[in-house]
Amino acid sequence: MSSRLLVGTRKGLFRIQPDAGGRWRISDTWFVGDPISMVLPETSGERIHVAQDLGHFGVKMQRSEDGGESWTERPTPAYPERPEGLEDKNRMSGADVPWSTQLIWSLEQGGPDELWCGTIPGGLFRSTDGGDSWNLCRSLWDDPRRQEWFGGGFDFPGIHSICVDPRDASHVTIAISCGGVWTTRDSGDSWTLIGQGLRNAYMPPEQAHDPVVQDPHRLTPCLTKPDRQWMQHHNGIFLSDDGGENFRELTDLPLGPFGFAVAVHPTDPDTAWFVPAQKDEQRVAVDARVAVTRTRDGGDSFEVLTQGLPQEHAYDLVYRHALDVDDAGERLACGSTTGSLWVSDDQGDSWQTVGTHLPPVLCVRFER
Repeated sequence: MSSRLLVGTRKGLFRIQPDAGGRWRISDTWFVGDPISMVLPETSGERIHVAQDLGHFGVKMQRSEDGGESWTERPTPAYPERPEGLEDKNRMSGADVPWSTQLIWSLEQGGPDELWCGTIPGGLFRSTDGGDSWNLCRSLWDDPRRQEWFGGGFDFPGIHSICVDPRDASHVTIAISCGGVWTTRDSGDSWTLIGQGLRNAYMPPEQAHDPVVQDPHRLTPCLTKPDRQWMQHHNGIFLSDDGGENFRELTDLPLGPFGFAVAVHPTDPDTAWFVPAQKDEQRVAVDARVAVTRTRDGGDSFEVLTQGLPQEHAYDLVYRHALDVDDAGERLACGSTTGSLWVSDDQGDSWQTVGTHLPPVLCVRFER
């Protein structure tokens, strides 16, 4: 099992690892005071990528080549200048869509020295030199159907999920809030809108099943069987067995259909974890009790896991990137908007509280 966890928060980046007695504790801190929107430890070596959201000072990227001993600022994905006279407006608000990086919302590793970066307001970037330079995927950005995308919890749409096929790094699937599921089989030269079977309950009935207006909150594949993809949608949990081409909606969900995060067992495609929440306006734990749900039979049934989690006056929310499972499929980590962090060593059966006074947790990732 992985014994090191990176935690990105609204006020810095932390490394958590167990001490000699097995208690998880903070071992390293970096960028204290800076919002860390995303962290990516590469699967081999000591390289770590970090995205900072510095408000007035903009978005920045940092990279470490030595496991966090030192950091170097690296280029930030940058949009081209919007052509003069081009109208590009948000579908819902009518506001002009900015051609600039508002937030780095996802980072994933592809082939050798290849990185993918999803942003708000909806641009996808690719690097082929380990993050030393970035190129906007113009085929997706220039697709006329992008005009139908709109913001979910943010003013503008964003790419929060990037699924690189481990069998073929040129095959990449992304999920957009709100813009549905798209896939490429040529490293981003062309894109296809997929995601049949999804349903957006807050859209008018005649549009509810339109793939381009779907509001996926998180899309996560099984690492060793990537055609099996699990989705936490705004209004339900959906499952695909063909790489996101088609989905089916699961029913009889304990604690309701709303949530953000999903983690999938790396070798068992039938096992996945979710963190239900009270939708829409409240966005807190259901009944003020933190719970993780787990299915081990492909969504036919779910268990509610609460041992070690707060069960009274707990108003936590777990964001889409704040739940992770290690490569062994045994250890999980979960962080909340109230600064609580929990780790489980037994697939979620029980949880250890790591901290209750961290800054709001935005993302957690085990170092592989």
